[in-house]
Amino acid sequence: MTPEIITVMAVLFFAVLLFIFEWVRVDVVGIIMMVLLPLLGLVTPQQAISGLSSNAVVSIIAVIIIGAGLDKTGVMNSMARIILRFAGKSESRIMTLIAGTVAIISGFMQNIGAAALFLPAAKRIGNQTGVPVGRLLMPMGFCAIIGGCLTLVGSSPLILLNDLMVVGGTRYEAFGLFSVTPVGLLLIAAALVYFILFGRFILPNRAEDENSGPMSSVLASTYSNVGSLFELHVPDTWERDEPLRALALRPTYFCTLVAIARNGGNSHLFAPNAQETIQPGDHLVVVGPGEFVEHMAEDMGWALQPELTSFAEELSPNNAGIMEGIVTPRSEFMGKTLADLRIRERFQVSPLAIFRGDKLFVSGLIDIVIEPGDALLLHGRWEMFHMLKGLPDLVFTETIKGELLRTEKAKLALLWLGIALVMILGFHVQLSIALLTGALGMVLTKVLTIDEAYQSVDWMTVFLLGGLIPLGMAFENTGAAKFIADSIMAALGTPTPVVLLTVIGILTSFFTLVASNVGATVLLVPLSMNMAINAGVDPRVAALTVAVAASNTFVLPTHQVNALIMRPGGYRTIDYVRSGAGMTVIYMVVMITALMLFY
Repeated sequence: MTPEIITVMAVLFFAVLLFIFEWVRVDVVGIIMMVLLPLLGLVTPQQAISGLSSNAVVSIIAVIIIGAGLDKTGVMNSMARIILRFAGKSESRIMTLIAGTVAIISGFMQNIGAAALFLPAAKRIGNQTGVPVGRLLMPMGFCAIIGGCLTLVGSSPLILLNDLMVVGGTRYEAFGLFSVTPVGLLLIAAALVYFILFGRFILPNRAEDENSGPMSSVLASTYSNVGSLFELHVPDTWERDEPLRALALRPTYFCTLVAIARNGGNSHLFAPNAQETIQPGDHLVVVGPGEFVEHMAEDMGWALQPELTSFAEELSPNNAGIMEGIVTPRSEFMGKTLADLRIRERFQVSPLAIFRGDKLFVSGLIDIVIEPGDALLLHGRWEMFHMLKGLPDLVFTETIKGELLRTEKAKLALLWLGIALVMILGFHVQLSIALLTGALGMVLTKVLTIDEAYQSVDWMTVFLLGGLIPLGMAFENTGAAKFIADSIMAALGTPTPVVLLTVIGILTSFFTLVASNVGATVLLVPLSMNMAINAGVDPRVAALTVAVAASNTFVLPTHQVNALIMRPGGYRTIDYVRSGAGMTVIYMVVMITALMLFY
């Protein structure tokens, strides 16, 4: 063991301590590695910063931009809608559908690409259903990593495998595209069962800056009596042909009607005006205190629904909510009533309350003359608030969620995604270049602006991976990786097939946590094949064990997929340890069992 090997092992131990105890943020750990490794002479200065321009990091940047383009054009809304149609609001079904879909896609494209493309959809589904996004992203990320084992083009180690199976000048029979599929399917099934059974105990409930209600906690403290969203069904026996004003819902029940669905849910009316009439079979959405909504439903003969159904998507926190707007001194609202302004017809937002001085008005709003400084509490879809934000009449007290979707650009976004995939799969263009082509195409065709593209990139992920790549280089440069592998292999003697494959799997899993999976594969495939020959085991199976075990990387956020989901899921390193420890053991057991059964 040389001084260089001792030094790089000490640096590795230091990095692991930083990850576990979180003395600094994980991206800062990456930057520390970039600075520390060249100062210790373990890598050259060029190698220390080469991670930022590596194929993996550039691919992540490009695929995040492509994902942002798909989200900006509403494609991911459609994807979320399809998943919810099948999964409903069951957390386990939602998790299974998202994770299973991403796993299958990962079998045919790089796992980071599949995870990044589905990240916006998973976040939208979490917001819409109230399932914490932290309980969706980790299963999705783990299954994206495992999905690379479905085919021989799903992960870099498997792509390299056939080229590395040469021992003593003898090239062994190559594996076919789907040779590894039985193993991959069993691993995915095991992962899904693991999260279905134990997810509630091992997955965190928190998420970064997510709010599942229609109103922020700040507004809720001021307007505590406004209430929440409720849906009611008007029976077919309803006979009162009166306008909403005559029903006096607000003065009597302090409830505001914000939307109507009719014609079997095919026609949706937002912010109906006072002259609108309620028809038999309508579904109504109101904002009001729960006890008053119940009294109203009883008095009117309407059926209170347990949750939003007709407007589950359109009025979900993803797409709609409550905002407070302050009337400006130059506003056209001054000196007029809400009835004069026709605020419902013009902007499709529903007034819920007016706050003036220290008084809160929740009834008779349409007749109140607006004054500068009045605070209007409004319910509506985020796209309407974005339109209002562009006018000089109101200043909103909080950042408006959502964004104006460019749905007319959806076909262009899908076209550029398709071009990138064809370049990768059909013409074998390098991953980073193909994905950058797709990202650039989206910018040039105005699917995204260049500023939106920059803002979409999670730079914490970029610097985390950029710093870990040179750590893997240092492991290989100093000979530490080869020293550890040789020492373990020499200590084994002549093991049984199960023991040999288990040790190879454990060794590979360790190296993929601290170095690149490609580096671990290049190093360990020849070593494991030689050991297998000496032990009388099929060397092809030993090589395949290395390539599959290279995806067994769950207990630290060092894999690029784990790094990608860390911030959106609100994860800490301990969350990966808690969830990944069991997954690592299960992965190893299922992998060895499958290899023994099928090979």
